[in-house]
Amino acid sequence: MTYGLLLVGFPAAAGLAGLLLRHRGLAASFAVIAPAFALCMAAICAVANPRFALTLADFGPIRVELAMHLTGTAAAVAIASAFVTLLVQVYSAAYLRDDPRYAPFAAQVNLFCAAMLLVVAADDLVFLLIGWEVMGACSYLLIAHYAKLPEAPGAAAKAFLVTRFGDVAFVLGVMILGAAAGSFRIGELSHVSTGTAAAAMLLILFGCIGKSAQFPLQIWLPPAMAGPTPVSALIHAATMVAAGAYVLTRLIPVWPPDLLIVVALVSAVTMVGAGLCALAACDLKGVLAWSTVSQVGFMFAAVAVAAGDAALFHLVSHAAFKALLFLTAGVVIALAGTNGALRTTRLRPGDSPLAFWAMTIGLAAMAGLPPLGGFYSKEAVLGAAYEAGTPAGVVVFWAGVGASILTAAYAARLWLLLFWRGAPEREQRAVVPAAEALTLWALMIVTVGFGTVYFAGPFDLPDLHMDLMALLLLATLGGFAVIADAWWRGHRRALPALDDERDPAGVLGRTRPAFATGLYAERLTDKATRAIARTASAAARTLDERLVDRTAVEGSARATLAAAEDTAAGHRGGLVRYLRLSAAGTLLVAVVAIGVSLWS
Repeated sequence: MTYGLLLVGFPAAAGLAGLLLRHRGLAASFAVIAPAFALCMAAICAVANPRFALTLADFGPIRVELAMHLTGTAAAVAIASAFVTLLVQVYSAAYLRDDPRYAPFAAQVNLFCAAMLLVVAADDLVFLLIGWEVMGACSYLLIAHYAKLPEAPGAAAKAFLVTRFGDVAFVLGVMILGAAAGSFRIGELSHVSTGTAAAAMLLILFGCIGKSAQFPLQIWLPPAMAGPTPVSALIHAATMVAAGAYVLTRLIPVWPPDLLIVVALVSAVTMVGAGLCALAACDLKGVLAWSTVSQVGFMFAAVAVAAGDAALFHLVSHAAFKALLFLTAGVVIALAGTNGALRTTRLRPGDSPLAFWAMTIGLAAMAGLPPLGGFYSKEAVLGAAYEAGTPAGVVVFWAGVGASILTAAYAARLWLLLFWRGAPEREQRAVVPAAEALTLWALMIVTVGFGTVYFAGPFDLPDLHMDLMALLLLATLGGFAVIADAWWRGHRRALPALDDERDPAGVLGRTRPAFATGLYAERLTDKATRAIARTASAAARTLDERLVDRTAVEGSARATLAAAEDTAAGHRGGLVRYLRLSAAGTLLVAVVAIGVSLWS
């Protein structure tokens, strides 16, 4: 019990205390110590597998408990989250060295880490909801950190509102499950009736789609790049975006098997659609953002074939190489002195060998080159789909193969655009700050060595398939070949974003503007939101005018006037009429009184 509480409680306490600090050195100490301590606790939990429950409220048929359970796979996710947070904090100390708001930033990162660890460790859905909501609040604060940047406040508000939209469904689904099962304990939900489970899980799926930026709620993630680069690494690698996929893996036993096809369709559309958008993106962080949407789609694909461990294995693998890519992107943008636009951001490999090799290794892992971790984690997902033998398995298998081709293509495109278009000569080699260099080295080592976890990790994964490994390798090489052909045949002008962001030439032809704008999702969402707002406003106006004004207000006024006229008419009847009414009233009262006395 102690280890689980310390895992979550220490970074939470450090984050809350850090909000009161203004001294940069002390804030940096809190920033690094908290995730380092959480990492140690997560490692202990991986061995001890703590499990406990304390009843917080008992409403008779329903209980709410302070419950935690850290299995080996959950502890692996906790280790990944704490490790990435620790490196992000070390990196941020150098990256935000001149930022006067560094202290609250570091505190918010620790709170973000604590919230994710709570989601990972919680064994009660109400308890899990606390971490789920705290992550949403922290994401808003961190994305809006650069308050003077024009797009930052809007991006933060969009992330908050879109994820809140999904969270409404998530909370409803949790309440339905808890009420039907009589408990919110995750291990006690599998006996819920099929109809109730189907309704609840569809609502929870919608909430997870919002948190993990899957179709159709992916629109918040690319604009979130307005936040500092360490925030992008944290959100994309091992915290918020991964939380939705993680929760779905915990609830796989609750899913009605026939309903998993819905998850398969969501993941298939997301994997392929986001891959095309990444291939057409015009800025460095935009490519990485869309790649995150696509890679999380692989995690949802594993859920669609009830392969929870494969989903978590890819989650942890993705945490390593995506954190490496985002933190390296920050270094590349700083050294190039640009805003990250691909038409202007370029370096020579010799300008910074560390940045070159870090980006190369990260992109190779994401593309799925063996023996890097990304190859084995994708093989685990596609292998599970291959063995499933269900319609959902067929859908996610072929979508995964297509997405693998696209991943290799946009990874190769990004690598060529960054390092092989020529860059201004530098008088001397660029120097990466020591703290940033340390994080890149650590993540490179983990990314290179992560493939061994397939053979000796806590995950229950399908056996390797030689034919599937060959297919995955061919898909990766096919993606590389498409880009290489476009690069050389077009004399290095065939790839988008070389000279003009609006140039439609390239491997996507005339369709590129649509994919570069995320299939116009932003515009469609804006129109849909405005249409809904106009419809709701018109309905409210009609309700107010016809029901409230005409029925309630004007109707009550007419009724009052009619009653007043009737009363006035009654008073104009004369003495004889008054005597008749009085006699009738007296007789009625007497009859009632006699009846009551006889009844009693």
